[in-house]
Amino acid sequence: MSSDDKLIDFVAERDKRIHDLRDKKLNELREAFEQALPLPKGKKKPKSKPKKP
Repeated sequence: MSSDDKLIDFVAERDKRIHDLRDKKLNELREAFEQALPLPKGKKKPKSKPKKP
């Protein structure tokens, strides 16, 4: 069996392909959310607790 080096693990290849497709969809959703709800670019001011007298 000299053709062992040419064997393809179809399960592993399918997992990679499915993973890539899910990553692509996740990135598309992330971009859509960023367009709909843009995050503020500036620094957030820390909320200070009111001092008790």
